[in-house]
Amino acid sequence: MNHARTFVLIAVMTALFMGIGALLGGQGGMLIAFFIALAMNAFSYWNSDKMVLRMHGAQEVDRASAPELYDIVAQLAKNADLPMPKVYIMDNPQPNAFATGRNPDNAAVAATTGLLAMLSREEVAGVMAHELAHVKNRDTLIMTITATLAGAISMLANFAMFFGGGRERGGIGIVGSIAIMILAPLAAGLVQMAISRTREYAADRMGAEICGRPMWLGSALNKMSEYARGIENSAAERNPASAHLFIINPLSGQRADRLFSTHPDTANRVAALQALADEWGTPGARRRAAASGLADSGPWGGATNVRPKSGPWS
Repeated sequence: MNHARTFVLIAVMTALFMGIGALLGGQGGMLIAFFIALAMNAFSYWNSDKMVLRMHGAQEVDRASAPELYDIVAQLAKNADLPMPKVYIMDNPQPNAFATGRNPDNAAVAATTGLLAMLSREEVAGVMAHELAHVKNRDTLIMTITATLAGAISMLANFAMFFGGGRERGGIGIVGSIAIMILAPLAAGLVQMAISRTREYAADRMGAEICGRPMWLGSALNKMSEYARGIENSAAERNPASAHLFIINPLSGQRADRLFSTHPDTANRVAALQALADEWGTPGARRRAAASGLADSGPWGGATNVRPKSGPWS
């Protein structure tokens, strides 16, 4: 069902792109838009990770340069039965993270210096588990392609105002141009946001399963949401089309679970994680957490509390 929904959503984005091309240039414009959309999808498929990482100034690290973060990701990838992804750090004071890559074999996870400074190791593990859940669900490719097409649709719609032509020349006229300028980016944005909001809840749950402790992520989300509102992410502001890739909205602090929010409400996400933690509050669930390698006998030597004692990074 996930794959079918993804296919439909990308088809809608491509159809929007072709529809604007047809309004601007008739059948010829539609064909040109179709081939552009195919080219953009292919480019995004092969270069999505490089595009996003370069956009946000991410630097690759290894066990020698960032041993704690690297070991956390390595343990979580093992739990999730995933290949070890590349690990990146972004020099950015806002606590945030994202994952990218076209498939699990070519995946990357990135965390900001702000996240490493403000969160405990358990909370960092919760966040990285969430990002690996996106990798396992193959969300990263879909989100990047959707963002690319949404940006292209907005750009093409803006051109309509200037190159739409008049009715007497068979064009769409000024009213049609204005309608495209308003409705096409809106429609593209709705599709993009629908993908993001649905998948964030799914990644929260799977991330909890990967690390074995739902409230490690719940605690992290509460902290990140609070800190992110007062810290500007300049790279994300310059590239808003990538905002939905982050675990917490890096742009404006939208607090309600509204139609136009790129991320679900943090309180709703934490409540869902708390309900999951309550559901797992049995001896069997505790054995599951211990088996993850990140609780009780994990790399922190017996860290089992929902609220870890202190941040390990600074």
